[in-house]
Amino acid sequence: MLYATASQTVGPYLHIGLTALNCADLTADAPDLAAQRIVIAGRVLDGLGQPVPDGMVEIWQANPAGRYRHPDDARELPLTAGFTGFGRVPTGPDGAFRFTTVKPGAVPDGDGRPQAPHIVVSVFTRGLVRHVSTRLYFPEDVAAHGADAVLARVPDDRRATLVAQADGAGQYRWDVVLQGPRETVFFDI
Repeated sequence: MLYATASQTVGPYLHIGLTALNCADLTADAPDLAAQRIVIAGRVLDGLGQPVPDGMVEIWQANPAGRYRHPDDARELPLTAGFTGFGRVPTGPDGAFRFTTVKPGAVPDGDGRPQAPHIVVSVFTRGLVRHVSTRLYFPEDVAAHGADAVLARVPDDRRATLVAQADGAGQYRWDVVLQGPRETVFFDI
């Protein structure tokens, strides 16, 4: 799909009118998830490896049972009270972002085949006419990665840009690189 050229980019004033929607802890209103919490931390970097301090990172994910809190997900799987699956944080001066959430369960693709557990990620920053969208996968799900239809479309040498690194118990590290030789794989959605 082709988009008309906009007269302005999506940043750097992402905080205006959106701050009230920021949510770094997706488990804050879901006490039943306390024992399952994980932390995802990383940085948004430009093509030179420099931090992007005025960006915004959004995530959207299923709950641990693999169900989204969305009317289109009518599967008979449990919903988690207080867990919306949506988070948004601005990047810090060093390009850093951090979410407290839970590992999502597997969800089916459009053909009903299971996808590897993943989180959908959108990044908004200065210089982008449209936000970029990608996915974060988990390193311990190697077998599921092999059956994931989305990952199958990504060249082998680029898949690592979509997989977080374990950084201690319940901790994951994952950087988003906007361009250059280490550019994160982005999807046209």
